[in-house]
Amino acid sequence: MGFKCGIVGLPNVGKSTLFNALTQTAQAEAANYPFCTIEPNVGEVGVPDPRLDKLAAIAGSAQIIPTRLTFVDIAGLVRGASTGEGLGNKFLAHIREVDAVAYVLRCFVDDDVTHVEGKIDPLADAEIVETELMLADLDSCEKRRTAAEKKAKGGDKEAIALIKLFDKALELLREGKPARAAKLTPEEEAPYQALQLLTSKPVLYVCNVDEASAATGNEYSKKVEAAAQKEGAGMVVISAKIEAEFAGLSLDERAEFLKDLGLEEAGLNKLIQAGYQLLGLRTYFTVGPKEARAWTITAGTKGPKAAGVIHTDFEKGFIRAETIAYDDYIAHNGEVGCKDAGKMRLEGKEYVVKDGDVMHFRFAN
Repeated sequence: MGFKCGIVGLPNVGKSTLFNALTQTAQAEAANYPFCTIEPNVGEVGVPDPRLDKLAAIAGSAQIIPTRLTFVDIAGLVRGASTGEGLGNKFLAHIREVDAVAYVLRCFVDDDVTHVEGKIDPLADAEIVETELMLADLDSCEKRRTAAEKKAKGGDKEAIALIKLFDKALELLREGKPARAAKLTPEEEAPYQALQLLTSKPVLYVCNVDEASAATGNEYSKKVEAAAQKEGAGMVVISAKIEAEFAGLSLDERAEFLKDLGLEEAGLNKLIQAGYQLLGLRTYFTVGPKEARAWTITAGTKGPKAAGVIHTDFEKGFIRAETIAYDDYIAHNGEVGCKDAGKMRLEGKEYVVKDGDVMHFRFAN
């Protein structure tokens, strides 16, 4: 797995331009009018990881397969979207399937690009989007709670448990707070997320700035950064315009392009890193002559579950995992060198896989 990120925001904030750049496609029409994206666009990109290239070079891997990141570009929301304004709540449903929601916020001034609210205020824009998502959640929770209540009267234990979760969400939503602010017990975490409430998703604020502010941000992005820190959300500064230009360049041209702009890395890399951090994701590798491949897991994943990301049979029949730390693999020039140096370990079912581990699973058929 990689992770699936929904891209939301008001019209004309640069969502589709960013989506096109990040996925290096022209699936989403970027135009200076609302609702140019009339169907949700889904794009996948490989997650850039220089470690994978180094591992492949040492092992002489014929193929390099990065883990994947999926972007879902949702049509621009407006006030009243939850009640059918603009293109309505048809598009809100597409957010339910994502792992995190990226709020693209306009942090640039451009008289040639109209703003539906008539002014540049990224925090106000975020509030509008969040409010529409909360209103949609409120409506959904109330209807689903009513249905669960009928079942609960008949003694349905699952329905009784659901009502408690809906009540936690409803209390927050009626106070104008997102569902992700709920205080949950460890046992409630998974079923609460299974409710698929729009505002229960982790939020990543993407500040779309002008080209001159891409390296340092600006007054608008600084306000967003302060708000993100206060609520524990992720935040990244990107210039969609730069990313669009960057997408069409060769690898050599990209390096020169970033250097000229004073940027250390592309916006895609920053977005992925922020998303990984927000969701607590980790990467491990499998390396051999046929392929070097990256796999994504959540922090705290043990050996069998990590193996199951490759194939369910690996998890079911897990015996142990031959494990080499990334730094050791590089320092000792591959698997043979690590074995000779005693750097290969046999890890069992309780081993918590670490970021960068190079693994080979032994399993029973």
